[in-house]
Amino acid sequence: MTFVRTVLGDVPAGQLGITYAHEHLVIDGGRPVEREPEFLLNDPERLTQELAAAAAAGLRSAVDAMPIDAGRNVRLLAELSRRSGVQIVAVTGFHHDRYYGPAHWSARASEEELADLFVADIEQGVDANDYAGPLVKRTEHRAGAIKVAGSEGGPSDRDERMMRAAAAAHRRTGAPILTHCEHGTGALQQVRLLADAGVRPECLILGHVDKVTDPGYHRELAATGATLQYDQSFRWGDGPNGTLDLLEMMVHHGLGDRVVLGMDAARFRYYRAYGGGPGLDYLLTGFSAQMAARGLDEEIRHRFFVDTPARVLAFRPALVAARPREETT
Repeated sequence: MTFVRTVLGDVPAGQLGITYAHEHLVIDGGRPVEREPEFLLNDPERLTQELAAAAAAGLRSAVDAMPIDAGRNVRLLAELSRRSGVQIVAVTGFHHDRYYGPAHWSARASEEELADLFVADIEQGVDANDYAGPLVKRTEHRAGAIKVAGSEGGPSDRDERMMRAAAAAHRRTGAPILTHCEHGTGALQQVRLLADAGVRPECLILGHVDKVTDPGYHRELAATGATLQYDQSFRWGDGPNGTLDLLEMMVHHGLGDRVVLGMDAARFRYYRAYGGGPGLDYLLTGFSAQMAARGLDEEIRHRFFVDTPARVLAFRPALVAARPREETT
């Protein structure tokens, strides 16, 4: 039986229900907030209110995509999960280098050391201090995915190192990998790099790729076997909604099972509990209505929100033995 690892324990993949594949439910300080104060999301009362509203609209599970030492607070995630009833998947790994800087300890760690940290987060428990200091205090809350980031146009040298470490951790644990594609670009290069390091594309979720609206790019990505994560639904303003156009195109080409959805609402101005909008329930209210108006019916939306997340977020024990290509030739 396949399972998904949440902060409150493992659940059968079939019990995820309606799932948001990429959120930032908690950002508890750190360099991201130093760079952008609006990223601060650490008020348990307001965040519970926001999650509860989404749960009332049907949300059952969500991936929190804040990785190591970038505002991750696994204990607060666990508290929000208990309060709201929403199952939350935490991640390990590293975000883009702008959220760390050249003096961060991760710049001096080897790929093997990084992979060991990722595996410990997944198998033992996330550090209560989030690796922000010399002391490590493992919690009972484990990570259920590995997050890595790529630079615009493709992975930098630093990105490649992080991705190879993520691939090593994936091979040891079977945990899924989700990526940050800067401005939606570089996803094909990410797939190739990770595949060369022993990661099968069906274990990958490529983030933010609907920032690029070229249909050919998306069909090429889907052809790799990876899953595409769209999160720009509410950001198009008064112009054509590129996310809707891409969803319609993907379904037309028989690729509707290659897409998952999220909000990536990392600023408090996006949450109604903070006085902003459109609110975390938007995908299940306003945007679902727009999808229906485009002919993306309930069965198709079920694939986006339920079937595909359950498949791609599941641990793959059978794949743990995979090795880089050069080791199997």
